[in-house]
Amino acid sequence: MRYRNRTLPWGMTLALVMVFMMAAGACSGGADESSTAVEAISAEVVADFDAAGTTITLVTHDSFLVSEGIWETFTNETGITVDVVAAGDAGELVSRAVLSAGAPEGDVLFGIDNTFVQRGLNADLFVPYQSPNLATVPAELVIDDEGHVTPIDFGDVCVNYWIDALPDSAAASTSGAGADLALADLTDPALAQSFVTQDPESSSPGFALLLATIATFGDDPDTGWENYWQQLADGGVTVTSGWTDAYYGEFVAGGGDKALVTSYASSPVAEIVFGETGEGPAPTGVIEDSCFRQIEFAGVLRGTEHPEAAAKLIDFMLSPTFQADIPLNMFVLPANSEVELPPVFVDNLVTPTNPLTIDPATIEANRAEWTERWFEIVVR
Repeated sequence: MRYRNRTLPWGMTLALVMVFMMAAGACSGGADESSTAVEAISAEVVADFDAAGTTITLVTHDSFLVSEGIWETFTNETGITVDVVAAGDAGELVSRAVLSAGAPEGDVLFGIDNTFVQRGLNADLFVPYQSPNLATVPAELVIDDEGHVTPIDFGDVCVNYWIDALPDSAAASTSGAGADLALADLTDPALAQSFVTQDPESSSPGFALLLATIATFGDDPDTGWENYWQQLADGGVTVTSGWTDAYYGEFVAGGGDKALVTSYASSPVAEIVFGETGEGPAPTGVIEDSCFRQIEFAGVLRGTEHPEAAAKLIDFMLSPTFQADIPLNMFVLPANSEVELPPVFVDNLVTPTNPLTIDPATIEANRAEWTERWFEIVVR
């Protein structure tokens, strides 16, 4: 097993955050219980509310991207101006929000996903609001019936492979292009040593793959996820600290020599969009049974001075205008089921039939133990 660019583990970062929070609570004499008693925002009030001239702040992750003119459209419709503040990756975004709970950096938070959302709910980060536009969102994307968080987009983290670079192996021999590969096949030494993934303590896709293996193989000491990772480590899997180092460093796409990488179901689409011709077929494929579903949410931050204006932004983020802008900017799928996908997505996106999932509360309860055990097995 090779490890590239190890950074401060997320578990250690969280521990430092919790120490700071406990110290702050001790100095202040404890939190004001009244600050958590927040009423839900009424959709009827929001619909009639005149927020013209209001400026609100959207706090989001560093990967957030929309087309030029999107915010002008929202301002023209509502009179509300939006300032966007990037707050790091998904983990840092949530950590900062928890530290400032009740006195937030902004008015709306976007980018908390189902692997972190329980932490946000436990910290009472959000004011409940149920947008009328939720009627367009499939029920399987809605995890909170009270509306603390609203689904905005979703996608799948999956193992990708470079079709023309797969090493010879018994698992890949059927098609010669990896079409029949499964997650379990990656322990084949020929494939393991040509596989690069990311540290689950510092990388969102890396953590999603860890969750995929837990959901697939379970906890049995002989056949479970720990045994699986032991086989990968023994077979020579490479681990990097983040997605960029893996995909554009070790993987064939960036000039490396690894034929398999933890990435996204939409990565083949991106390879086409940013390729020399802009046309298919994609040079990469997806191992469908490895795919773990990620859902990104937005929520009105408790403590905002502009709850109604913030709720209007939630409405807009579920509108056809905003939702149609998502795929070709962030390469994830719109939560609004009525929005048509761009043709390149329709023709080339791999959509797993049964993406892997784990309940957010279970993830939050076991995150530290799972990542610590992974480190002991894979990095030692």
